[in-house]
Amino acid sequence: MEVSVKRDVIRVRSVRSRIEGGDVGYIRITQFSEQTTDGLKKALKDIAQQVPPDKLRGYVIDLRNNPGGLVDQAISVSDMFLDCGEIVSTRGRDPTETRRYSARVGDRHLTKGKPIIVLINGGSASASEIVAGALQDNKRATLVGTRSFGKGSVQSIIPLGAGSGALRLTTARYYTPAGRSIQAKGIVPDIECLQEVSEDVKARSPEIRGESSLHGHLKADGEEQGGSESYVPAEAKDDKALNLALDLMRGVQANPSFPPSGKAASVPHRAGYN
Repeated sequence: MEVSVKRDVIRVRSVRSRIEGGDVGYIRITQFSEQTTDGLKKALKDIAQQVPPDKLRGYVIDLRNNPGGLVDQAISVSDMFLDCGEIVSTRGRDPTETRRYSARVGDRHLTKGKPIIVLINGGSASASEIVAGALQDNKRATLVGTRSFGKGSVQSIIPLGAGSGALRLTTARYYTPAGRSIQAKGIVPDIECLQEVSEDVKARSPEIRGESSLHGHLKADGEEQGGSESYVPAEAKDDKALNLALDLMRGVQANPSFPPSGKAASVPHRAGYN
């Protein structure tokens, strides 16, 4: 039996959104692909059409278990939530090769300055760490969850000539706007929120050990840190980090540092929530 199969291009949606409780916009970014920035713009527009500005409390951006992707998309996504300030910098051995990427005006147009909470965990790596670090250091968002993976190195592809392949070299490190290196350290959330995990789930979803556990990894500037949990419940009602974020957004949790509207959050670093 002969079967003809036609190859097709499968496009994975990297951005999904919904309304939580009628007053909070929830946006999940699963990876940073060529369509991520456009997908985020569409998600923000969809939320604005469904919830009046005076009713919308803010946005929860879920970057948990996002392995990263295209750095230029991470920069443009960060830019959509910022009006000014540095987003990320890359620094190599030669100080003259340092590159800095800064935000342009746009936040007020897209998000109206509404509060933002970003969810991260041990599976948040690379480009997702750039976004989390940029929003955290610019005081634009509160980070909730657990320490991220710690993938903060820059790889360059050097062609070796026709038919000879290419060489991939690690040439620089990523730094957050405050000058923090991501490599083998990760991004520490403002509020640590641990998810209860049953023993059978632990057996199926072991804790991610992070970049620092990989053989031959680029060493950190200073003390290295391990990874953290990466389990996310399938049901929203069981998702502790998400529900904490929604409570904070609605002012249910007693937290005077969380802004009621339009201002950057300033939560005590690593305030535990168990």
